[in-house]
Amino acid sequence: MAMKIIDECISCGACEPECPVEAITEGDVIFEIDPGKCVECKGYFDTNQCVEVCPVDCIILA
Repeated sequence: MAMKIIDECISCGACEPECPVEAITEGDVIFEIDPGKCVECKGYFDTNQCVEVCPVDCIILA
């Protein structure tokens, strides 16, 4: 599985630097998570770092 950023994203950029595998990038409208790269922070952190810092709770399990 991977995390997904939904349309409620306000493009604040808080999540991008938190990703240990650089799976988050700025898209045309909102930030996006590459499902091929996302490891849900397994092996790096106990929690999904992008979810922890998101101010609008727009990152969900895909």
